[in-house]
Amino acid sequence: MTNRIATFLSVVFHPLLITTYLFALLFLAAPDLVGVSALELPALGSLLLLIFLNTFVAPAVIIYYFHRFGVISSLHVDNLRERRLPYLASAIVYAISTYLFGWKLQPISELAPQISMILGSATLSLIVVALVSLFWKISAHATGIGGAIGIMMALLMRYDESSLLNPLLFAIVTGGLLMSARLYLNAHNLAQIAAGVFCGIFIGVGTVYYFF
Repeated sequence: MTNRIATFLSVVFHPLLITTYLFALLFLAAPDLVGVSALELPALGSLLLLIFLNTFVAPAVIIYYFHRFGVISSLHVDNLRERRLPYLASAIVYAISTYLFGWKLQPISELAPQISMILGSATLSLIVVALVSLFWKISAHATGIGGAIGIMMALLMRYDESSLLNPLLFAIVTGGLLMSARLYLNAHNLAQIAAGVFCGIFIGVGTVYYFF
């Protein structure tokens, strides 16, 4: 693996983007399980765009302004001390998105309450990363991809949804490449990545088994 490939994987599979990728896979592979089977493709695209704006664009703009005003020294947020505020801000944005999709954006909140449950899972993951970052540099990339794997794995096992097998395998392979990239870039050590994966999977599986 080269430095360019590792950087490319880290950017393309940024933790905040993984949420959109997860919803895209679920919308296409298992729309019944997330309550969107009644929606046509254009409506699904609009819904996915709305999720993307709330879960990536909004927190990314906040992080950009943190950098512009000198709150953080890099958009990659690699410094342990500087990670806390961006992740806390992102968690707040995700919490607001969870509230909007779960209670305010009708008929989405009534048609597909599962969306807010998954967003709540991502919010909890961000909160854990923010809290752990007070003293240790847990991998947010590993937590994000671990959460996606955990949710799809739990849905596959609980509902015997065979259509999720290929997306799950894709997520596992992607996760392996992504974590290798983070190790190659010396962004994290093996313990930080393992902790992130475990945290993400645990929260993802728990979300499906307790709230779906």
